[in-house]
Amino acid sequence: MAALDTLKNAFRPDRVWEFLAPERQILVEERNNLILYVEDVTVSFDGFKALNALNLYINRGELRCIIGANGAGKSTMMDVITGKLRPDEGIVYFGENINLLKLSEPEIASAGVGRKFQKPTVFEFHTVFHNLELAMRANKRVLPTLFASLSGEQQDRIQEVLAIIGLLDLQETMAGALSHGQKQWLEIGVLLIQDPQLLLVDEPVAGMTPQETERTAELLTSLAGERSVVVVEHDMEFIRSIAKTVTVLHQGSVLAEGSMQQIQDNAQVREVYLGGD
Repeated sequence: MAALDTLKNAFRPDRVWEFLAPERQILVEERNNLILYVEDVTVSFDGFKALNALNLYINRGELRCIIGANGAGKSTMMDVITGKLRPDEGIVYFGENINLLKLSEPEIASAGVGRKFQKPTVFEFHTVFHNLELAMRANKRVLPTLFASLSGEQQDRIQEVLAIIGLLDLQETMAGALSHGQKQWLEIGVLLIQDPQLLLVDEPVAGMTPQETERTAELLTSLAGERSVVVVEHDMEFIRSIAKTVTVLHQGSVLAEGSMQQIQDNAQVREVYLGGD
C-alpha cells in the first residue's frame, strides 16, 4: 500500500511539471506562472526538420514577440500549439496540466488557446455586431442558435469587446465594408469573445496603414496582462514598438531570446536574420 500511495502522489496533477523537466528547477518553482510549456518539440517533413528540439516558455499575462526568417519554424510552431499538426517528439502543456498533444483543434480552442491567422476571416455579409454574436460561446446546435436571444450579460460583453477593438461606432456596418485593418481588429474581437487565456497572432500588421499599425500596437499591448499574447511578425519597427521579450527562431530552434536591445546586439541574430553588420 505504501508503494501504491507513493506512486499516486508522484503523478498528482500539481506535480506534472516536475516530471516533465526535472532538470529545470527554476521552471518547477515558477510553473504556476507559465501558461505555455513547449519542450524538445521536433517536426520533420520528408527528412527536413521544420522544428528541431524547440523549447519555448510563455508566462501568464506576457506579451511575447517571435521573429525569424521564412522557414524558421514560426507557423509550424503555432500549428503544433493549436493542434493542427502533431510533432514527432516533444511535449506541449497549457497551464499546469493540460496536455495539448492529446486534444483536438476544437478542444484546444475551448481550453483557452486562440489563434489569429494573417489573413482575416470574418463573415463579410454580416454586421460587425453579428460577427461577434456568432462567436459567442453558446449552444451551436441549429435550432437553439436560430431561436436563442442574447442575454443582457452577453450584450454587455459584445459592447465591451467592440470598445476594446475600436469598432463600437461601426457595429452595424457590414464587415465586408471595413478596411483591412478594421477586419483584423474584428477578427481579434471574435477571438476575445471566446475569452482565450493565450492568444496567438500571426503577422497582424501586414498590409496595414501606418495609422492602423499604431492602433494595432496599442490594442495588442492592452490585451497583455489579462491574457498572454504571442505575436509573430516580420515588421521590425512594429516589433520594436511593442516588444518586451523577443524570441528569435532559426532552423526550427530558438537562436536567441531577450529584450529588443539584446536581440539587436546579438551577433548571431544580426548574421542570420537582421542582415549582418
